[in-house]
Amino acid sequence: MAKVVICGVDTSTLPKLTEKQTNALLEKIAVGDERAREEFIVANLRLVLSVIKRFWAKKANSDDMFQAGSIGLIKAIDNFNLSFGVKFSTYAVPMIIGEIKRILRDGNSMRVARSIRDTAQLALKTRAELEQRDEEASMERIAQEMKVKLSEVVYALDAISDTVSIYDPVYNNNSGDTLLLMDQLGDDKNTDESWTEKVALDCALNKLEDREKRIIYLRYYEGKTQTEISEEIGISQAQVSRLEKTALSTIKNRMQI
Repeated sequence: MAKVVICGVDTSTLPKLTEKQTNALLEKIAVGDERAREEFIVANLRLVLSVIKRFWAKKANSDDMFQAGSIGLIKAIDNFNLSFGVKFSTYAVPMIIGEIKRILRDGNSMRVARSIRDTAQLALKTRAELEQRDEEASMERIAQEMKVKLSEVVYALDAISDTVSIYDPVYNNNSGDTLLLMDQLGDDKNTDESWTEKVALDCALNKLEDREKRIIYLRYYEGKTQTEISEEIGISQAQVSRLEKTALSTIKNRMQI
């Protein structure tokens, strides 16, 4: 893993847990072992980092997102139960995403450049003056009076008008449940479910042997045939077929855990 220092933590030095170690720690956590809980939190900070990479394009403070994601991780740890029948990462990712979305919702705001605000204020003043003179206060007339382009007036006034944030609530009830506008916006590609599945798939791929992993990569990421793969890595096409089937079976079983 490449070195990434966030919140003072060098993530490249974080420990990795095997599936056996993960389950052993979760069993200890279930009976109140605080030392096991702390160890498990540290080992899973990599998962938090992998999730916040999804939000870096939003230009939010990475430290703030990491801290929020860590809160989501801790909530997941405290509420997880092995009887759920799912991998911990599958259970934790939606909680981590939820905490990051909350801090983005609470901390983000639309900022309008000073020059645009100045243009808008002058346009409003000009409109008021035109109305006082009983003249038509159309956008075209305002722009003409200000000696600027019509597009500048329209853009400036639109920029300072009341905007609707995707994080604005559209429904609240007495129990504290809130429905946000963003919850009503569909995205068939970048859903929390698809993101969770990607994390689970990455975890499953990392459990494959190097040769199996390479075959899967060449076959499904580069679209090569079994014959082409056999020539590239120096084994028979039959061996490629057998290893591919074994790898796919392993991936399927691990994603169902």
